[in-house]
Amino acid sequence: MTELEKGPRGLRRGRGARERILGASQQLFGDQGINCTGMDQLCAVAGVSKRTLYQHFAGKDELIAEYLRRFDPDILPEVFDRTDLPPRERLLAVFDIHSPLCPFIAAAVEIQDPDHPARVLASDYKKAFAARLTETAREACADDPERLGEQLALLLDGASARSRVLNTDAFAAAAAIAAVLVDNAMPAASAPATASLRN
Repeated sequence: MTELEKGPRGLRRGRGARERILGASQQLFGDQGINCTGMDQLCAVAGVSKRTLYQHFAGKDELIAEYLRRFDPDILPEVFDRTDLPPRERLLAVFDIHSPLCPFIAAAVEIQDPDHPARVLASDYKKAFAARLTETAREACADDPERLGEQLALLLDGASARSRVLNTDAFAAAAAIAAVLVDNAMPAASAPATASLRN
């Protein structure tokens, strides 16, 4: 039996230690934050020795980066890659899929170093997410797709932060605001009939 197959007490745990460590990081980082989670606690929850953890990850920084990398590597394909929804509806569907606090925002708040791998990943993700919104806004024939993409990204991040701070769901209100932003960004001829009813 190799060391990788043993738990903290030397008991056989089978393979999959890396996945157990990542599962523990998702649970603990999400529940109590990155800075409040120690390596000993991660090992205990994952059922691995510290030596095993360091065989898979050089340190906590590398683990945090991989934890973030696993969240949404393809930038919300369950919304943006749908072929059954027109572009306008895909823009609004983004507000139906969310977590209590975006893990990328949470990591950026906790980690001060802008060059930390997790901060770089968070920045890259947020830029890529806004780019997908912009691309979808362009498909929807928005007058200024870049502007609409940035507005929706800002609105979504604000709803995520507000939901966490107030311990409430701000996404329904954000979705209603998003619908107005999207409709106002469309050429008059292509705006849904509901837009004229509001006027």
